[in-house]
Amino acid sequence: PVLRIIDARTGEPTDAARARRSPVRVHARASRYDTTGLRVLLVADVLVRALELGGTPVWPTLSGTADQADLRAGAAALGIRPFEDHHDTATGPGEPRTIHVLGPDAKEDDTRSGAAASGVRVEVAPVEEPGGTGPADPTVLRLALLTHRRDEPVRLDAATLADADETLTRWRAAVAGWATRPSRPVPDDVRQRLRDAWEDDLDVPAVLSVLRWVETSDVPEGARFETYAYADRLLGLELTRQIGASL
Repeated sequence: PVLRIIDARTGEPTDAARARRSPVRVHARASRYDTTGLRVLLVADVLVRALELGGTPVWPTLSGTADQADLRAGAAALGIRPFEDHHDTATGPGEPRTIHVLGPDAKEDDTRSGAAASGVRVEVAPVEEPGGTGPADPTVLRLALLTHRRDEPVRLDAATLADADETLTRWRAAVAGWATRPSRPVPDDVRQRLRDAWEDDLDVPAVLSVLRWVETSDVPEGARFETYAYADRLLGLELTRQIGASL
């Protein structure tokens, strides 16, 4: 199995890595510090996680905004791992494949300047925030963003955030309960369904759908725990946070 990404430049699926264990640079390009910029970094972060789960060495880099300090701080609060500063390098047979993850403003900047960066392009749709305060738990925002495909605009209204909050609270409590049961391995068919989802153009909503099915399935509770812990290596939602909290 290999992660395949639809290249926004061509509309065709392509292997994220040139060959097994061939290094990949994931270049996040965020034009400003806002929730859309954070969504760009979140998509890049999940892409890095998916590649690493498949055994691919990854080099994450960031460019494109003057307020990088604020962007990096906001990203860290969302559980997004650090990115190095991006420096343009010559491309060639010996260079890592580059996957550019960019928001709508970065795409417009390319069009205006005539730039056409080499490599695969992954485009991220904007986030609309009707107003109000954000969630107290940043991972609620992370889940709300991950619930939508990256190419779909997201409206972060109160209902969207409340649904993410309820889901995250329920899953963390369930995982803490399942952790007290005898451990069982992730069932092979469930593991395959999860990998099939994220290796098919990084379909995170499909990964979440598998978890919703597992939650109420006849999968043994110990295996449900291991399934959620395994999927969280991709999702980064701290689903095991409440284990032992009541002890």
